[in-house]
Amino acid sequence: MNARILIKIGGRAFDGEEGFRELAQGIKEAPGAEVVIVHGGGAEISQALKAAGRQTVFVDGMRVTQAEDVQIVESVLSGAINERIAGWLSKNGVCCRRMSGKTQGLLIAEPLLTRGGKSMGFVGRIVKVNAAVALDALAKKEVPVVSPISGDTQGQSYNVNADSAAAALAAAAHCSDLVFITDVPGVMVGNKTLERLTVAEAKGLIADGTISGGMVAKMESVFEALAGDVPRVHVIQWQGPETLRSIVTRKQIPGTSIHHA
Repeated sequence: MNARILIKIGGRAFDGEEGFRELAQGIKEAPGAEVVIVHGGGAEISQALKAAGRQTVFVDGMRVTQAEDVQIVESVLSGAINERIAGWLSKNGVCCRRMSGKTQGLLIAEPLLTRGGKSMGFVGRIVKVNAAVALDALAKKEVPVVSPISGDTQGQSYNVNADSAAAALAAAAHCSDLVFITDVPGVMVGNKTLERLTVAEAKGLIADGTISGGMVAKMESVFEALAGDVPRVHVIQWQGPETLRSIVTRKQIPGTSIHHA
């Protein structure tokens, strides 16, 4: 099977069109790779909620999403951001198919509770993936561009963490690689980027506080993907079109690669 790579885009490299021009070039030049893209949009969501006079509250690093908020969040993620990303990629020669977790039941969600069992409002966690929706696009040589907004079995929208959505979809679509693109070079110990980590080593670094802050939540999605039999997960910084080629050819992959053992 050709390499099937899910890219969860993030970081300043993708704040504007230039990053997507480079990504489009990388997709076109990657030998035999099938690519799926999942995106978030936290900063723009915060701006839209502020403009609407809504207060943003975070619990356990996650945004509490009330009924009044979820329509705004969905319009930002599945509307403005998804359309913009697909438009930039299409402009640069990549055929895309826009979708969200609600598209034909791609990602089915249920309410997510805090560690203490409290409600997060309309924040969801993925309980089922209908990967055929994305695979159909790939079969037609289209790149799925996926907003993480998902629905329950009744169609109610839920705000799902994009990293978690990416992990669930990568596992269900039998991706060979899941790539989290961030603003940092990878998993850091001091000033050094770790090139390779096992799950056990990563959990040890979390336990001793070496891995901290937002990287802890990202590693939870890494573990989820590996538990779902995604062979390789990478936490990297975008370094231009050659980034994707390095992953496909498995040569000089930048950043940190995390494996079972």
